Amino acid sequence: MIGTNTLPQTYTPDEVAQILKLSTNTVYGLIDKGAIIAKRIGKTLRIPKSSILFVFTGLDQDLYNAQTEDQKNLQKVKKTLENVRKNVWTQSPSF
Repeated sequence: MIGTNTLPQTYTPDEVAQILKLSTNTVYGLIDKGAIIAKRIGKTLRIPKSSILFVFTGLDQDLYNAQTEDQKNLQKVKKTLENVRKNVWTQSPSF
């Protein structure tokens, strides 16, 4: 069973507007643009706490986490590409 302390905190557009000191219409506009992720539950929109972190990171938290993970793996990817290119050049009969 999931305890309530493990559930993500969610907000209404009005609450997000108050937190960010924006108008409710601006929050709806950010939702429409995809800058804030919101889920419709019945007739009400709910915005997870992680979605409003874009104010601080410039990205939605999920995207920020993915970008951070990509940055960690970038050197490994570069090394793998270097090895593949080296093998292609050495195995190619025309070179």
